[in-house]
Amino acid sequence: MKQAATLDLALTIDPVGFRNPDDAAALVHVLDGYARDPMGGGEPLADDVRERLPAGLAGTPGAFAFLARLGGRPVGVAVCFTGFSTFAAAPLVNIHDVCVLAPHRGHGIASALFQRIESEARARNACKITLEVLSGNHNAKRLYKSLGYGDYTLDPEAGHALFWQKRLT
Repeated sequence: MKQAATLDLALTIDPVGFRNPDDAAALVHVLDGYARDPMGGGEPLADDVRERLPAGLAGTPGAFAFLARLGGRPVGVAVCFTGFSTFAAAPLVNIHDVCVLAPHRGHGIASALFQRIESEARARNACKITLEVLSGNHNAKRLYKSLGYGDYTLDPEAGHALFWQKRLT
């Protein structure tokens, strides 16, 4: 019954105004839901992160985000950054976070977010869209593959790219 009700509501995908209080609160709400999910680390966002996040994104060149609302309520978000491909000498778009709150998954919301990201990437003359995914996040990998995403390779004999990190704080 919940599924049918979800599908009857109007889905909108709109740019996030990082300095707009309503958009900022919705962004933090959805990202906190993602952080609490096992695929987001299973812990809520720290209070200081919740407070600093919208202004931090607003002050980051090339940052942009889209908010999915269902019947006006925030249910998903995609946070992206514009980068630059040296091999193509062209902009690229990196999807840093994409999430849909658990009760709303499986209804095409993530696909709608990806369509909006691709439209924006094309408008920015990006040569590609990149993202990272946990190797055990099988649902996300299935979605990403269905949308045309895959491993990054230059030479198959050299293997595929891995995303590594070194924490500084």
